[in-house]
Amino acid sequence: MLNVQQLNVTGFSGVLTLGDGYVLMGWWKAALLLVPFVPWAWLLSRVLDKHAARFFLPRQAWNTVHLTVGLIAIIVAISLPMQSEAAFWAGWGLMLLILSADIAVFALLANRDERVPHEHRLRLDLSSIQASRAAKAAAKQQGKVELVLKGPDKSVLPPPNVDTPEFETRVAAEAIYIKATETRASQADMVPTGKDNAYAVSYLIDGVRQPGDSLPGPVAQKVMDFWKGAAKLDVADRRKKQVADVGVERGDARKKVRVTSIGTGAGMRLTLLLDPEAAVRRKAADLGLLEPQMAELKALVEDSRGVVLFAGGLDSGRTTTLYTIVRMHDAYTKNVQTVEIDIQDSLEGIRQNKFDSQADGAEFSTVVRSILRRDPDVVGIAELMDAATAKEVARADQERTRTYVSMRAENSLTAIQLWAKSVGDLELASKALRGVISQKLLRKLCVNCRVAYQPSADMVKKLGLPPDKIKQLFKKGGQVLIKNKPEVCPVCGGGGYVGQEGVFEVFSLGDAERQLAKAGDWNALKVEFRKRNLPTIQQAALRKAIDGITSVEEVMRITSEGKPAEAGQANPPSQANPPSQGAPAVNVAKPPVAGAAKA
Repeated sequence: MLNVQQLNVTGFSGVLTLGDGYVLMGWWKAALLLVPFVPWAWLLSRVLDKHAARFFLPRQAWNTVHLTVGLIAIIVAISLPMQSEAAFWAGWGLMLLILSADIAVFALLANRDERVPHEHRLRLDLSSIQASRAAKAAAKQQGKVELVLKGPDKSVLPPPNVDTPEFETRVAAEAIYIKATETRASQADMVPTGKDNAYAVSYLIDGVRQPGDSLPGPVAQKVMDFWKGAAKLDVADRRKKQVADVGVERGDARKKVRVTSIGTGAGMRLTLLLDPEAAVRRKAADLGLLEPQMAELKALVEDSRGVVLFAGGLDSGRTTTLYTIVRMHDAYTKNVQTVEIDIQDSLEGIRQNKFDSQADGAEFSTVVRSILRRDPDVVGIAELMDAATAKEVARADQERTRTYVSMRAENSLTAIQLWAKSVGDLELASKALRGVISQKLLRKLCVNCRVAYQPSADMVKKLGLPPDKIKQLFKKGGQVLIKNKPEVCPVCGGGGYVGQEGVFEVFSLGDAERQLAKAGDWNALKVEFRKRNLPTIQQAALRKAIDGITSVEEVMRITSEGKPAEAGQANPPSQANPPSQGAPAVNVAKPPVAGAAKA
């Protein structure tokens, strides 16, 4: 046991007594020496080391320097004579200064390195730290929403506070989008029902309209205004057509939503079109053309003269086909242009002329005439607006320009009749024609749950198919067996169909066909088309049913007799809307199909 009252310690300028030992042994001073090392070490590992790795700075060398500086700081802190409190605090201050200098030197040298971009240079910005803290505090007051919404200017729409009516409106607006994505809908619509000031929400799923929820008028108005506000549209204007895009993020999924509002007699209507650009992007091989139709199409494209008509109803894929075929022309060696009311996608190398029907200025036909007079090689007209436009196209130089004209018609023969009616001169109309393409969209069976069956001989006979060759067809399922229990198919959600594919008629017109059109002999023209042995829409659809792509019920649905020409189109002559060309397959459309939806 030591009973010495004083100890001489070599290296110290004074004498330490045992009573003074608390200066070295006090626990709180030892803990205080470690305090500066915690933020210093965090900053080295979370910021400086990652910064060096990101911009390929000498990472290992810097880590060695940092460790050496830390060791020096500790030695300096404990090497000073500890005769008083002032000496301890002086050592602690020197240690803090050394550690701070280490960080400052790294930032200074790293910022001078050419590998570090100016916007990524290290700096201490207290204002940004305060702003970040304020943003986090505000976020705690805001409600939790599932979607991140970005306007056309890329600005993010912040979620409202939980205890506000605006939060309820946003939740209701997001619910429409979420249901659309979960049901694989391509479009969601809010339209007035005309009863009790209510609005109906519906979804377009694989080309078939499916009903959604009904909303009271005040709630629906707020939801529509929310989407218009997100798209930076004029919320107060409820009559004029307005269109803009909103970016929507949900987790890792990112989609573009095209918001369209327009006034109707019963009230404002809102449409949300999901991924509009992706919907119209197809290669020619992915359109759904059969092999002989593809050969006929390529011959039409190579001809590069005269007028080719595109025919189809609403939501029949005409825009997709127009974009695809226009892109088959080399836009870098030819002058290729389009005239559109609503541009759905950007076409590389192609000049897309947008016509605003609500703006003061030239008529649609005048715009088309102006373009055609500049000797373009290819012009795609996205919609035949009126008879005046048809006349301008027919009068153009057919030997120097290929013009694609899209119109609403049920089949190829009806399209030619509508074209002739619009031009008003059979000779002029027939002289310009080089081809006609008509199309419809059919739903594809879900390959995960489709059901194979053997059709009866009577059924095969009614379809106009050889009974001895058709041994198996498919129909929609909607359910799968999971552990020997029927469950809703996870792929199609129980609908039995996933996606759509086009069915076409593709006919080129030679001198013989143009002479028949000039004479207005539509029956003879129909016979002439049949002689070509090219598939009609019904035959193409049946081919897809035989191949298991679709069902006979879907073939019946899309080949049922269509409606007359819609508004904006000239009325067809008395021979209009004849049955599509083809043999017994025409009768496929006659039997009613229970529960089938109209196209």
